[in-house]
Formats: sequence, structure tokens, C-alpha cells
Amino acid sequence: MSIEALVARYGLAALLVGSGIEGEAVVVAGGLLAHQGLVPLPGAMAAAAVGSFAADQAWFAIGRRFRDHRWVAKARAKPAFARALGALERHRIGFIFAFRFIYGLRTISPIAIGTTQVPARTFLFVNAPAAAIWGVTFTLVGYLFGDAFERLMGRLHPHGRELWWIVAGLVVAGVIIGAGVHWWRGRRA
Repeated sequence: MSIEALVARYGLAALLVGSGIEGEAVVVAGGLLAHQGLVPLPGAMAAAAVGSFAADQAWFAIGRRFRDHRWVAKARAKPAFARALGALERHRIGFIFAFRFIYGLRTISPIAIGTTQVPARTFLFVNAPAAAIWGVTFTLVGYLFGDAFERLMGRLHPHGRELWWIVAGLVVAGVIIGAGVHWWRGRRA
């Protein structure tokens, strides 16, 4: 099965899962796929928003339910956890809305918020529009810069099939680099 067929068949599901796990890199790639016409732009935006929303709700629930578990205690020992709690104390609603846009705080923040007395309903009602705005914003970045990306890739490799291998390689490289930075920061802390 070709890359185009895989994207056409699993594109939105892959965007939904990837937006919750990896984040911006996958969502921008989803915008590029929409630019290519392989997935619908509204569908890519919705998949990104729903994936992000679901992942953050899950992390919040883990923080709330397992706040005394050793895994959450390990997360609590990280400097990012303390930064998230500090920002939450100063600007509760604003921080819940903005954490997904702040590098280094996207995954740890919903866990940290879950360990506090923030009502689950408050988190839900602020998280939903924030996830929608985040999904639309980063999908549009990929979509609007699709022409520039295509021109760059066209100069490097004129064949369309090779472009998809490059896009896939960039997404995989982004995931690996992100995981490596996360691991390195965890070891350093």
C-alpha cells in the first residue's frame, strides 16, 4: 500500500492520536496533508483539537486519581511541575487555557492541575476551547505554509512520492528529537 493510500485511509485517526501524543509537529504535518488534499482541512483541525483535548483530560484525570502514586510523585519532582503550579496559582483560568502553547509545560501541566483543587468541571470547560484554538492554529500553520514547504521539497526532490517519505521522515525525526530532549531534561533534573 502506498503512503498516499495510508494517509487517505488513516490520516485523520493518525492526526487524532498524534496530536495527543506528540503535539505540534504532528498537527502541523496534518495541515500540510490538508494542503495536499489528502485529508480535509476541517477534519484535520477537528482531529487535532479532539486529540489534544482527550489527552489533556486523561492527564488531568491521572493527576487527580493517582496524585500519591510514585509515577505522579516522580513528575512532581520535576522543575516544570513547580513552574506549572506557580503559574496556576497566579492565573488559574489563563494558565489552564494557555499551557498547551508553552514549550516544556504541555504534558506536565494537566497532571499538575489534576493534583490541585481545581474542579474537574472548570478544567473541562477551559480545556475544550483551548484545545480547539490550539488545533486550528497549528493545523493552519501547516496548511498556510504548505506552498513554501512544497516549493522547498520540490527543489530537493521533484517526485511527489519522495515528498511523502520526506514528510514522514521529518515527523519521525521530530518525535525522536522531542523524546530525546524530554529524556535529557528528565535525566538532568
